[in-house]
Amino acid sequence: MAGRGCGCSCGPGHLNEDNARFLLLAALIVLYLLGGAAVFSALERAHERQAKQRWEERLANFSRRHNLSREELRGFLRHYEEATEAGIRVDDTRPRWDFTGAFYFVGTVVSTIGFGMTTPATVGGKIFLIFYGLVGCASTILFFNLFLERLITVIAYIMKSCHQRQLRRRRALPQDSLKNLGRSEADGLAGWKPSVYYVMLILCLASLLISCCASAMYTSIEGWSYFDSLYFCFVAFSTIGFGDLVSSQNAQYESQAVYRFANFVFILMGVCCIYSLFNVISILIKQSVNWILRKVGGSCCQRCQRGLPRSRRNVIMPGTVQNPCSVSMETDGVMESDTDGRSPSGEGISGKDCPAANKASLPILQKQLPEAANGCPHQSGSLQRDNEFSGGVGAFAIMNNRLAETSGDR
Repeated sequence: MAGRGCGCSCGPGHLNEDNARFLLLAALIVLYLLGGAAVFSALERAHERQAKQRWEERLANFSRRHNLSREELRGFLRHYEEATEAGIRVDDTRPRWDFTGAFYFVGTVVSTIGFGMTTPATVGGKIFLIFYGLVGCASTILFFNLFLERLITVIAYIMKSCHQRQLRRRRALPQDSLKNLGRSEADGLAGWKPSVYYVMLILCLASLLISCCASAMYTSIEGWSYFDSLYFCFVAFSTIGFGDLVSSQNAQYESQAVYRFANFVFILMGVCCIYSLFNVISILIKQSVNWILRKVGGSCCQRCQRGLPRSRRNVIMPGTVQNPCSVSMETDGVMESDTDGRSPSGEGISGKDCPAANKASLPILQKQLPEAANGCPHQSGSLQRDNEFSGGVGAFAIMNNRLAETSGDR
């Protein structure tokens, strides 16, 4: 990557590529927050002022009509706010702390949705929530990561099968090679890989399908508009969980058991799909950040490469010979070679390979250091690439080398 010059020894004030990427992403997020705040303020501020003005007029009219002072009326409303925090509503709603209500609550806790319509009021409940959420949220994140791993594997397998079927139709493969295809799952997934764009499209369609079906159910049962139902689906599936709209809160429904089960299934499937989609989109964001770094730091890199000897990086231990095409599990790419920003074939690295030059990942280091202490040689080549997912369960570790844009094997 040409942008690696940001990490070369241009001077004491220069950053390496990883720190530059982190700071650039932080700056972009701050700009994104400022832009979002400006847009929402422009859209919602006028409505907030109108609502406040209407409320003050209604409060004054009610006070005059019933000959109540404003202080007495506001005191009564504060008592109602306290009752609302405890789960009491004007309309008849389901009990918040019976077993089914408590199960709904813990589901929103471990999934990190946190609608906020139910919260513990006792000291014991708050203390238990801290420890319960610590283990529950960590376990659920692990479940989402394992779901993502299996989902990417299934999508890769299906798309690879379709790709092989197209090659058979074109008779691009000899019969001997066709018989050897698919002998094992590891060999089948180690070759052709789907593009991250196709995976993102599939996840978008799956998320949209689940949201549309769930919205149709909420519209007919909860009485919401279809747009509000879609809004609720995104807020719930993305685990934002504002709590302005919450499903399955009325005291009684038609076919109540079926509806509550369907609500649970839709939320579970939606959260899994949206979580996977967010992680795939994060790859595209990382590629964009790398592209910006390469454009910004390209000139500095070229000057430093002409003036200074190139040092080898990503050296795990003395005496270990790194394969120039060995793939990093955590950082989307091939390790740096001695070809001065070029691929082993001598061709320049294109824009599609912008994430293909990152540092060795922490899981690989953690795996190799015990091997070095025990005198075990570090595996490289295709065997290393086949076993890279055993080193971690993070989202980047799962998706790397399963998608074309995050792999050294294109």
